[in-house]
Formats: sequence, structure tokens, C-alpha cells
Amino acid sequence: MKSVKQLLLFLIICFFGLNLFAQGGDLVYFRHKIFHTIQEGETLYKLTLIYQISTKAILDANPGLSINNFQTGKVIIIPSTQTSKNPETTPVQTTPRREQTDNFNPPPPAAVMSRCRQMHRVTKRKETIYDISKEYGISIEELIAANPELEDRTLEKGDFICIPYPQSPLSQTVSKERSMENGIVSTTEKQLINETKTKKEAVGTLRAAIILPFTEIESRSRMVEYYEGFLLAVDSLKRTGISVELYVYDSGESKASISSILKQKEMYEMDIIFGPLFSTHIKPLADFALTNKIRLVIPFTSKTNEVFDNPYIYQINTPQTYLHSEIHEHFAREFKDANVIIWNVTEQPEDYREDEFLKEIKQYLSYEKSFTVQTLNVTPNVNIIKDAFSPTRTNILIPASNSNITLIKLFPLLTATFGKVREVDIRLFGYPEWQTYVKDHIDEYFEWDTYFYSSFYTNNLAPETVTFTGNYRKWYSKDMVNTYPKYGILGYDTGFYFLKGLFTYGSEFENNLSNVSFTPLQIGFKFHRVNNWGGFINKNIFFVHFSKDHEIIKTNFE
Repeated sequence: MKSVKQLLLFLIICFFGLNLFAQGGDLVYFRHKIFHTIQEGETLYKLTLIYQISTKAILDANPGLSINNFQTGKVIIIPSTQTSKNPETTPVQTTPRREQTDNFNPPPPAAVMSRCRQMHRVTKRKETIYDISKEYGISIEELIAANPELEDRTLEKGDFICIPYPQSPLSQTVSKERSMENGIVSTTEKQLINETKTKKEAVGTLRAAIILPFTEIESRSRMVEYYEGFLLAVDSLKRTGISVELYVYDSGESKASISSILKQKEMYEMDIIFGPLFSTHIKPLADFALTNKIRLVIPFTSKTNEVFDNPYIYQINTPQTYLHSEIHEHFAREFKDANVIIWNVTEQPEDYREDEFLKEIKQYLSYEKSFTVQTLNVTPNVNIIKDAFSPTRTNILIPASNSNITLIKLFPLLTATFGKVREVDIRLFGYPEWQTYVKDHIDEYFEWDTYFYSSFYTNNLAPETVTFTGNYRKWYSKDMVNTYPKYGILGYDTGFYFLKGLFTYGSEFENNLSNVSFTPLQIGFKFHRVNNWGGFINKNIFFVHFSKDHEIIKTNFE
């Protein structure tokens, strides 16, 4: 178990870039931060004593920490209590050995003194905790903090009670917290965490900013369409009584600086920011959001590391590593015990690189013994094709390419091999790009019981989509571009979800991400905080199914 913890901490260090660290049994130093692994029996109260900081400081540094996930093995950040000029945090050392590097030498631990200024003996039969607290001029909470056994029983004659020293302001902040043994948290510790958390603040008029490249030639049409969809969301919200002040800024091309935008006076008063597009703008905008505690929604890129160290970031587009792990889990659940056929339908060019999804699904299926896996190369004869398909199991056919050319070649091959009426159960499984080929192959999708995975999907026949498309056409006298995703709908979905969520829940928004009353048209929102001190990644994934009954079913896995 210990080796697993050390590996986890090592990976954290490698991820953020090695600077300096000192490894012990429960913590790692890195860039003047302490990454602490919660040990069995540890509580917030104990950590405040070890590191000489308040509960609020720990919770502020770890926005994802709650009474429900303060668990053995969790890694949290212990913030510095010093100024930026002297950032080394000095914990009371609880581990036998630490290797120091880069001249990082914490001072020796503070001296230990008795927690009791005197002992009180219970001499009266009906003496109470209240009586003793009054006698010594201390609170009941202070008395129980020094004598935790009193929480669960009454006083008895002959008991010796520890009378603690008068508390400093820091001690008063943490005195209500109790020990947590075997996963059971006491009432006072729950109260401590709940009281330390920021109280819910109501939101009146929402102030939102969009920072996107509206004049950059290559991306202009997509960004304008996103903005147009966003405006439709604002209009819909205003009709329900939600007031929004929207500020829109042109970020310019990727090499341009956005510092002039961030210096605008109104930017410091934003409730939420949407953008940017270019990776070069993410770091300065993320830093601005962190410094000013403003939520930042990044709608487009899935490749940014800022989310791992910034609790205010929401990354909409799922990173591939998260996406594929979700797909594998849902694939195994949906197609249990299936016979999987991977078919290289067309000749691949010399510089061909296998799709990451295909590579990982092969590896995943090799460990899942309930599946059988067959591989077909290019165009074998009919008998070889038939032999690859099982007459008794569900057959899941995955083409090795996501291209439209592959589908154009595949469907006639399947029909020629199995005919229109067949006894073999065959289902097609493929890629997000397939939704852009629907107009070319919708009949074949239905005929071959087709599935594909995607983070984005719009059912153009759904009543809500028809209404939105009509409104878009009415407002802008044009249709949306047939892209993946559709940027106008993405603007609508993200704008509506976040603005309504903030208006409804205010400062408690992060605790109610799954409770926002809204059904998106194209994307699902299933946010996962990446760690206790980082932001949120959207892990939502759809399986879209064109069934033989001519229904389009979008499965949103929970």
C-alpha cells in the first residue's frame, strides 16, 4: 500500500515538473507546496496542529475537499503560512526521515507543551460539563476538544478532566473539530467544515465575459457562430427573469496579447468568463481567473494543464485519456460477451497512424476475457468474412478508419456478404466523425444497427433542436455550418447551463453541478474535479444508436 502511495506522489511530481521534493511517509515538498497524503485516523483537526494553520486555509487550498471525501489515501495541498518572500511552510515533523534537496531546510519542529493547564477531579455526583466550563471560564467546545471521550458519555464521580489553556484566535478556529476514527466523522467536525465553507451568496445580475478571436480569418466564422448561439441562451434566460450583462472582447490572433483586455476595469467584476480559443491565451487568462476568483469556462481545447492546478477552470472538451477510459467502461457494459471484429476495410497509406481509440480498445479487450476479438485485413473473400462473425453471439464490427470513404466501401461489402435478410446479429460501432456523414448514410446506419461514441451529438429531429434551429435561422437569416461540434449549439448549451446554474445556486454552484435544470441540445455536463486543488473536466460521453426500428437513441451514461 505504501509503495502505491509513493508512486502516486511521484507521478504528481513528474506531472508538474520536477523542482524539489522531500519524500516521507505522508508528504512531499514541491515548489514550496506540501502535498500531504491523508493517513488512517487523521483528521482536519490533527492537520491544523501538525502544520500550524487554520482549517479555513486548508479548505481554501483544496476546494474539492469535503466531509464526504476526507479519506485515507487522498492527496491534499498544505498551503504556505509565510509570505511570498519566505514561502517555506514548517510542519511539525511526524515522519522519521526526509531527504532534503535544493537547500530546502525547514526549521526544527516547535516545542511540545502539555495541553492541560491543570487536571480537575469530579467530586460531585451530578457535576456536568457545563458546570466545569463555567468554573474555569472556558467554553464547552474547548473542554470537549481537550477531553474527546466526554462527547459520548456523562461525567462520573472520580473522573479526572483536562482543563486546557486559554485558546489563541487560531486555536479557536479549529477547536470545534473532532477526531475521525474508522471513517466515522463526529458532529463537531461536520459543523467545523460546514461553518468554514463560504456561505451561499445570492446572485442578482450576472456579469459574463466572452473572449474569442472574432477577427482572425481562419476561426472567425466558428467563433461568431458560438457567440450567436450564446446570445440565444441569454435571450432565453432573460425571458425567465434572469438578468445578464454580457461583455464581448476580440482576443485577436494566437500571437496577440490579451493583457489589455485583462486590464479593463469591468473584468475584475465578472462572475464568469468564457474562452479563449488559442492555447497561448489560456495561461494568462487562467492566472487572471485564479487571482480574482472568477470561474473560467474553456469551451474548445482538450489539451491544457492549467485545469490541474486551478480550481476555477471548467474544461468542456474531454481530454482523450479521460474520454477513452469512459468509452471502454461503457463499451464493456453495453456489449458484454460480444464477438468484436476490427476490419481494415481500405489500404492504409505508409504514414498511417492507428487511431488512439482503436489502439486502446484493442488493448482493453485483450484483458476482458468475456470478449472474443477477430481482425480482418482489407478485402478478404466472403468465406473468411463470414468465419469472423459468430452465429450465436452479438457481433460488434469496428472499422479501422473513421473516414467516409471507409463507410462507402464497407456497406456494399456487408450487404454482398450477409444479404438484406440475415440471421447473424451484427452491429456497427464507430467514431464521432460519423455524425457528419449522416446525410450520406442514414439508411445504412439504421439497417446495420449503428453506434458511435461522441462527446457532442445533436439529434436534428428532436423538438428542442427544431425550435432552436428555427430561432437561429430567424435571428441570423442563415443556417449553422455542419461541423462537429456545431458551434452555435455549443454556445447555447454552455451559456445556458453556466448562467442558469450560477443564478440558481450562486456560490454553491460547485456543489450543485448535476442539479442544474437544463437539458443540453448537443453536449452533456458531467463534471469531475481533477484533484482537491484543481478544476473540473467534463467526462460526459454519449453512445448514439441508430436502431433497426429507425429510432435515434442517445445514451448518456451516469
